Amino acid sequence: MADDQDDMAAAWEAEMSGDGGADDAFAAEWEAMVGAETGKTITASSIGIERVLNQDEIDNLLGFDMGDENGEGSNGINGIINSALVSYERLPMLEIVFDRLVRYMTTSLRNFTSDNVEVSLDHISSIRFGDYLNSIPLPAILAVFRAKQLDNFGLMTVDSNLIYSIVDVLLGGRKGTTAMRIEGRPYTTIERMLVTKMIDVILEDMALAFKPIREVDFTLDRIETNPRFAAIARPANAAIMVKMRIDMEDRGGRVELLLPYATLEPVRNMLIQQFMGEKFGRDNIWEGHLATELWSTDMEIEAVLDELPLSLGRILNLSVGETVMLNQTQDGPIELRCGEISLTKGRMGRVGNNIALRVDRPLNRGTKLEIFK
Repeated sequence: MADDQDDMAAAWEAEMSGDGGADDAFAAEWEAMVGAETGKTITASSIGIERVLNQDEIDNLLGFDMGDENGEGSNGINGIINSALVSYERLPMLEIVFDRLVRYMTTSLRNFTSDNVEVSLDHISSIRFGDYLNSIPLPAILAVFRAKQLDNFGLMTVDSNLIYSIVDVLLGGRKGTTAMRIEGRPYTTIERMLVTKMIDVILEDMALAFKPIREVDFTLDRIETNPRFAAIARPANAAIMVKMRIDMEDRGGRVELLLPYATLEPVRNMLIQQFMGEKFGRDNIWEGHLATELWSTDMEIEAVLDELPLSLGRILNLSVGETVMLNQTQDGPIELRCGEISLTKGRMGRVGNNIALRVDRPLNRGTKLEIFK
């Protein structure tokens, strides 16, 4: 019985080994046929037929779009990772602020360089701080500035093309020639000082642009050339990145502003307002309603003839019919008050059976400020 089982196993093994070549040939033929129809790579393995993704399918799965200049994937795994980022479009006033900054910079840089300068806003986007540091093209100058009233920091990056262009313009370079760029050397003291003066001009314009939102003083903290020493936030923290282009005829470069969300958090309630009307941050509907209500408001005004200081004992001892002599004459000025606020002065008279008061002086200008303070 055992011999019969051994013979059967040997015959089965020989049969399987003999058909292996036919199976391999059939698998190869199937692979060639399917691959020719679909145009995709298909491999056969011991567990079945596997499909290999091409590069476009891998990019779509990960959420990377090579044609996207900003590198902001909105789908796939990358979209899931960046879903926590707050879009700058939720802060409509922020775009108005940077639009004002561009107009201020155009005028200030023209006065600074005595040249025809055009400043344009490329785009505003949300990005993580660590991703931005890794994407800075070197060499560049990184300026860390402080927002005093907001109690936080921001980052300004000036690329090498703009650095050499500013140095060339301020030192009297000829027009029509591109700025000389020397690779492999650090920036000189003169180059750093000239760029620092330009950064101070931009920071002053930023203070003017933010003034309708809040009074903010931007001051330069330090200048760095290594991104690792310009860390003002954690790598995973979200920030607003603003790219601006500065052109001086045939020369120019880019300036990038990075403001962490922690810096903008104190003025977030102002930045989420909608821009209405031609004037910055002004609601004409509410202004008209307030004016209507003010005109229809009743205000109680008192006419004070005179004030006489008396002791508490004298007042307690007053009797009915007793006369109190005042220091006011018949034609003396009488003060008009609203509560404790002095408005103006006039003279008392009579109209028919009524006692009247004629106003002789305009309203006090100082009291109007106190009323609406």
